[in-house]
Amino acid sequence: MNFVFQKCMVRKAFPFIFLSLVSTSVMFSQDTLTTVTAEKGDGIYSLLRKHGVNPYEYYHEFIDINLDNLRDSIHLLEGKTYVIPKVQLDTVPVVDTIQKQASKVKEVDSKTFDIFGEDHKTVLSKSERLKGAIYYLVSGHGGPDPGAMAVYAGKSIAEDEYAYDITLRLAKELLSHGATVYIIIRDENDGIREERILEIDRDEVAYPDKEIPLNQLDRLQQRVDIVNDLYKKNKGAYQRLIVTHVDSRSKGQNIDVFFYHHEKSTNGKRLAESIHKTFESKYKLYQPNRNYSGTFEDRTSLFLVKKTHPAMTFIEIGNIRNEKDQRRILDPDNRQALAKWISEGVILDFEER
Repeated sequence: MNFVFQKCMVRKAFPFIFLSLVSTSVMFSQDTLTTVTAEKGDGIYSLLRKHGVNPYEYYHEFIDINLDNLRDSIHLLEGKTYVIPKVQLDTVPVVDTIQKQASKVKEVDSKTFDIFGEDHKTVLSKSERLKGAIYYLVSGHGGPDPGAMAVYAGKSIAEDEYAYDITLRLAKELLSHGATVYIIIRDENDGIREERILEIDRDEVAYPDKEIPLNQLDRLQQRVDIVNDLYKKNKGAYQRLIVTHVDSRSKGQNIDVFFYHHEKSTNGKRLAESIHKTFESKYKLYQPNRNYSGTFEDRTSLFLVKKTHPAMTFIEIGNIRNEKDQRRILDPDNRQALAKWISEGVILDFEER
């Protein structure tokens, strides 16, 4: 089978690096936990990483512990003190000085993928819940076409950079659960980025290394051909396509994440519905005072929805020109949360098939 990545298997424990933070110890649930004060620019993922805690494993626990001090049930407040979840030493990699205190350290399966960038290339295995599943991920625009444009803090921002970053984060989540992933639009230089303003470039290519055409119809047809060829090659396997875009509307119109599918595709509808259902539950949990208005519906008029063979969903993340939506798109912690929520919906779809 031709995989999108060259896989390098590693089996070892990866130590976390502990950075200096202003911190104290408090008692919580009869265990000694650490508290930290959020500084300007901190997000949940970056705060946990700085304190040597795996944010992918402890994100939801952090929110549960600190819910009263979070804006919109998901954002840190500068100057507020937060409790860091207690890391179980017998189930996660630890540094040597802490390792001596653990009776047992579990080895962690991992693989490395350079396309995620130096800081994110290691993918730790979380489960095999998606074993046997194949996903084709297409981020909108790229190459000569930046997609929707806007200005933030006096600098230009482009749809393709943010759609690509979310797509990479989603790919990493899916891989961590045992899926096979093809990233169709690729930029070998970018990797997963933590900046708010992502630099615009034009060097994206189409899988495996095809130049992206300037003509819009040619660009779309190229993606259709790539996906359909791979679909034919992997005939008989469970295959799904996920397309990620950022919308552009009037500045005053903010929108929630919404999903499209082919009107005649039962599997595509179920995939879109599963992710939509996940987003609804997340909003109820983390933003109980805010209604989620995103929808899932058929939109066969979209070229990729109409022409591609795998069951698929087409995701619109938000309005790049709207100030509220820009917070969702530009904040790297929000981009990670979006990828995580989409992946949970994908897992729900796969396990309930």
